[in-house]
Amino acid sequence: MRKIVFILVFITCTVSAQQSYIVDTSYTVKSTYAKLIKKYPFIKIAEAKDNPDNTKIENIVYYKNNNRALHLDAFYNKKQKSNPAVIVIHGGGWKSGNKDQMQVLAQEITSKGYSCFAIEYRLSLEAKYPQGIYDVKNAIRFIKDNAKKFHVDPNKIAVLGCSSGGQMAALIGTTNENLAFEDQQYKSKSNSKVQAIIDVDGILAFKHSESEEGEMAAFWLGGSYEEKPENWKNASALNNTNKETPPVLFINSSFSRFHAGRDDMIAILNQHKIYNEIHTIDNSPHSFWFFQPWLDETVKYTTQFLNKVFK
Repeated sequence: MRKIVFILVFITCTVSAQQSYIVDTSYTVKSTYAKLIKKYPFIKIAEAKDNPDNTKIENIVYYKNNNRALHLDAFYNKKQKSNPAVIVIHGGGWKSGNKDQMQVLAQEITSKGYSCFAIEYRLSLEAKYPQGIYDVKNAIRFIKDNAKKFHVDPNKIAVLGCSSGGQMAALIGTTNENLAFEDQQYKSKSNSKVQAIIDVDGILAFKHSESEEGEMAAFWLGGSYEEKPENWKNASALNNTNKETPPVLFINSSFSRFHAGRDDMIAILNQHKIYNEIHTIDNSPHSFWFFQPWLDETVKYTTQFLNKVFK
């Protein structure tokens, strides 16, 4: 008799004797591979190539509050003293995933002459919207404050996210200098402004004819659309897109639900003559960026776009 067992693992991580938070480990590279391998038998989990010009520093604390430390992994190319920077945001439905999942992508982009940063941020089991947005913007400010250390040009910052991270990246980039999306408690000499957005299979609108977002989005946004309509509206990059939005790259799977609102956003970008690109990876699943042959394609589209915008 065939048995199918669904396992959702929750691990409680104790930060201090007074505080703990829950981590959902259901979304991993290995679990995604197990789901996809039958339909895509040719795929391989991507690995980063060794590059002597790359420096890697893990688990740098960029923010600490009430004994809760948030970390980032830094990757920078040593050949140049000042590289464009790429902020990398993991996916997982705003509830799962972690920064380690973005290390391979970050290292491959770094090898092309960039400084990359994989960001830890608070997920929905720990903190609701907009806290995760605050976290990533705080990380951007921290990186700018330490630009020389990380070989970063603070005026050439791109934000890249995958899946729910792509939604966050688009929102972060479309809310440049919008104080409603800034953590007023974070002290920094720098701003969180970015000069480019790379959205990898992340939605642009939560309430849209193309969107299929439901319980997972509601859990992050603090309630259903009927309960929290303003959050659903304000958290949508489409509703924040205007003449100040930086250039945007969309890299998408073959599943249209993961770019809900994209074409409407492009119409606004085109109206304001803001540079944008779309690349759809044919016959690819969601989470394609974890696997070869699609990782190489993702890196190619990303670096070609960044070279055009920054170099």
